[in-house]
Amino acid sequence: MTAEVPVLTIDGPSGSGKGTVSRLVAARLGWHYLDSGALYRAVGVAAGWANLDLGDAAALVRCTFDTTIGFEERGGELRVLVNGHDATDELRTETAGAAASAIAAIPEVRAALKDRQRAFRRAPGLVADGRDMGTVIFPDAGYKVFLTASAEERAERRYKQLKDKGVSVTMDGLLREILARDARDANRAVAPLRPADDAVRIDTTGLGIEEVVTQVLALLPRRD
Repeated sequence: MTAEVPVLTIDGPSGSGKGTVSRLVAARLGWHYLDSGALYRAVGVAAGWANLDLGDAAALVRCTFDTTIGFEERGGELRVLVNGHDATDELRTETAGAAASAIAAIPEVRAALKDRQRAFRRAPGLVADGRDMGTVIFPDAGYKVFLTASAEERAERRYKQLKDKGVSVTMDGLLREILARDARDANRAVAPLRPADDAVRIDTTGLGIEEVVTQVLALLPRRD
């Protein structure tokens, strides 16, 4: 039964390291991986292609139902297909992130994507990364983690990522965007960003990825 498939949820704000940590933990466990943020970003990209107004909730709900989203492993990397097109690189832009945050605040969009996310729960297990995985999507998950880090460190991490890709950004601008997104995510009416009551909180400020992965894996039963 689906409910018997183990789930590890890893939630947290943008830049906390949850995506990288989740992928590595899933690989070490041999479990499936859900990047829930990619689903919202995919809808945001599709809305952009259709020139939709992000303030038009009804149009965005229709877009959510009309958008096909697929995942493919290519060369060891997970690629995201939106309406049959590889949109992986576009999904990683700040524009897509801002659109995802705006779209995620619409209750009907969240409801439309809920079943898609839960369908990722397959044997032998699932590592689900997002903002409401442990509170809304998989409240019965046996293992829950909430990652965080200072806003300054999260901005610095994002700055390095974007500079490595040749994207022109400023630290001040990124810090403002992160603080604004934190406020939107924490204060939205539906599924606000917060730790589940039974989640283990890990502050990743000053920690390397391997240190965080080790802490997360230590929460699960040993696999001999």
